[in-house]
Amino acid sequence: MKIKHPGRWIVLLALIGGVAGAIFWRLFQTEETKSRSNPTEQAVTVIQAKVADTALVVEVNGSVVPLKVVEVRSQISNLVKEVLIKEGQVVQQGQPMFVLDDRNDLANVEKLRAALARNRALGLDQDRQLARSRELRAQNFISQGSLDTTTAQRDAQWAQVKSDEATLAAAEVALGYNVIRAPISGRTGAINVYPGTLVQPATAALVTITQIDPIAVQFSLPESQYARLKSSHASGRAKVKATVPATSQVLEGDMYFVDNSIDPASGTIRVKASFANAKGDLWPGQFVQVSAELGVLKDALVIPPEAVVTTVNGRFVYVVGEDNTVKPNPIKDVYAHKNTLVVTGITAEDHIVLDGRQNLRPGGKVRIITPAAGSKK
Repeated sequence: MKIKHPGRWIVLLALIGGVAGAIFWRLFQTEETKSRSNPTEQAVTVIQAKVADTALVVEVNGSVVPLKVVEVRSQISNLVKEVLIKEGQVVQQGQPMFVLDDRNDLANVEKLRAALARNRALGLDQDRQLARSRELRAQNFISQGSLDTTTAQRDAQWAQVKSDEATLAAAEVALGYNVIRAPISGRTGAINVYPGTLVQPATAALVTITQIDPIAVQFSLPESQYARLKSSHASGRAKVKATVPATSQVLEGDMYFVDNSIDPASGTIRVKASFANAKGDLWPGQFVQVSAELGVLKDALVIPPEAVVTTVNGRFVYVVGEDNTVKPNPIKDVYAHKNTLVVTGITAEDHIVLDGRQNLRPGGKVRIITPAAGSKK
């Protein structure tokens, strides 16, 4: 089909394009003006400081040490007759562990017992002789000197009896050394003697016993914590937790020892805590992570550490005002542990920016949102 008057159509299309361009330009200028007069608000989430009693916890590395370690040695020279224990065995205090050849000591005890019986009999005879001498002296049949001699002989005889009793007691003690008993309850180490071994007091230990239950954990705290350590230890509220890295098992114990001096080389003070260890979860020489509670901060202001902005000029948080503008508020750290940060410089009523603080500027406008729903608050 042939289009009539093509020039008219061209003019009409040009007019329509011009009107559309003018409308678009008008709208663009309006939006740009609005954007300049109302900058975009930064979306943020806010929190308030939590007021709570906060435990003061210090985390350090520690090692497991036994409360008691005893090297068992023979107190006499003799041959080992029997070994009654095994290596690694748990023994109780007073339990027989080694038996030595006691034949010579037993014979010596019997000999001394016989000598004591003989001297007691002689002492009784001296008592009778003294009684007769006193009767004869009363009748003037003997002199006073003769009576004094009889009295001296009687006293000497009973003194000999006392000497024999002491000698017998010493021999019985030596006889008892032939049975070597456990001095403490614990776990035995390697046994260094066998039946037939000659043992002497100066030789190596027969076996070593290590107390396993209870057991101790030793660690060092910075001297800056000494005041809190002293206070908590004196009050009996010093609680210690030990975490075994291999199993992540956490055990609770009680602090019982604070060293009497601070190490000037490291600036630390040595501390020990005891732990019940019936199952053997802790072992001497083992490495553990120690968490020591040294007191409580009452009514402390607690905020998440991620709310804090750190600059070369210090640390601060952004606080949202009533007109939804933010301002930096300097803070001072009082105590920090994991996700707990106790600070001063703010109040519990302040609204502190948590998420979205990275792009904030002092005096900037913010829009508070709820993290879960993302809606305006």
